[in-house]
Amino acid sequence: MTTKSDIATKAEELTTAEGGFPSQEQPPPGLTSEMKPTPDHGETAWVGHGRLAGLKALITGGDSGIGRAVAIAFAREGADVALSYLSDEQSDAEDTATWVEKEGRTCVLLPGDITEETTARKVVDDAADQLGGLDILVNNAGMQWGRRESGLADLEPDMMDRIFKTNLYALFWMSQQALKYLDEGASIINVSSIQAYDPSESLIDYAATKAAINNFTVNLASELGPQGIRVNAVAPGPIWTPLQPATRKGDDMTSFGTDTPLGRPGQPSELAGAFVFLASPQEASYVSGTVLGVTGGRPVF
Repeated sequence: MTTKSDIATKAEELTTAEGGFPSQEQPPPGLTSEMKPTPDHGETAWVGHGRLAGLKALITGGDSGIGRAVAIAFAREGADVALSYLSDEQSDAEDTATWVEKEGRTCVLLPGDITEETTARKVVDDAADQLGGLDILVNNAGMQWGRRESGLADLEPDMMDRIFKTNLYALFWMSQQALKYLDEGASIINVSSIQAYDPSESLIDYAATKAAINNFTVNLASELGPQGIRVNAVAPGPIWTPLQPATRKGDDMTSFGTDTPLGRPGQPSELAGAFVFLASPQEASYVSGTVLGVTGGRPVF
C-alpha cells in the first residue's frame, strides 16, 4: 500500500480548506517569522542517508525558503554549507545555521548584496576559503515583483534592473568565480521556475530571467561536461517562501498555488529532494543539462 510521505502530509496540513493561505504582505525581502503559516523546510521530516558526505556547498538565498530547505537537507546528507543572503535577512540566516549545526556540520554565514559584482565574487571566494573547498554551487537567490496591474506598461526600470542582477547577473558572476574551485564530480544547480514555461503577465521581467537560466544551464553543461562538472536546474512551481508575501499583492495569497493539478502550493521541503539528487555524485553522475520540474503537476516543456 502506498502512503504519503511525512513531508507531503505536512505540506497539505499547512494550506487552508480552500488550498491557499491567509491574505498577507511584507516589505521585501521578507522574513520567515512573519509568514502565516510558517513554511515547512523539512526541519522534522527530512531524513539523511549520507549521500553528500564530505562535500562543501554554497547556497545563495540560503537563509530562508527553498535555500533553507536545501541547506537542512544537504547538512543531513553530510555536507558543510555556506549561506549567501542579504543583511536584512540575518535572523533567518541564523535560524538556518542552527539547523545545519545541529547535524554536526559547518555553516558559514556570508551576508552581502550579490547584485554587486565584487560582492558576488567575494562570496564565492569566502565560501571556498572558509569551507576548505567547494563542490556544489546552488544559484537560488531570486527576486520578482508582482504588485503591478500589467506587465510591460508598469515595468519600472529600477526594479527590472534589480531582478535581472539578482536572478541572472549574479548567477553568471558566481558560476564563473566558482570555476576556480570546482573539480571533476562537482556540480552547479540553478533555480529556474514554472514562469520560464508558463509566464504570468505581471512577472514579465522575472519570467524572462528564468527562461534565460534554462538556456544558461544547458549551455554551461555543454561547456563544462569535458571537465566532469555537471550543470542542472530545478524549476519550482508555486512554493510558499517569503518571496511571495514580500513581492505579491496580499489577496493573491488566498489562491496561491491552487491552480496546480495537485490543487495546492508546495512547501520548500518538497524541493529539497530534487537538489539532493542533482548534487549527489552517485545518483546523478550522468545527469547534466537537465531542468527538473517540481511544479505540482504544471508542465515544464
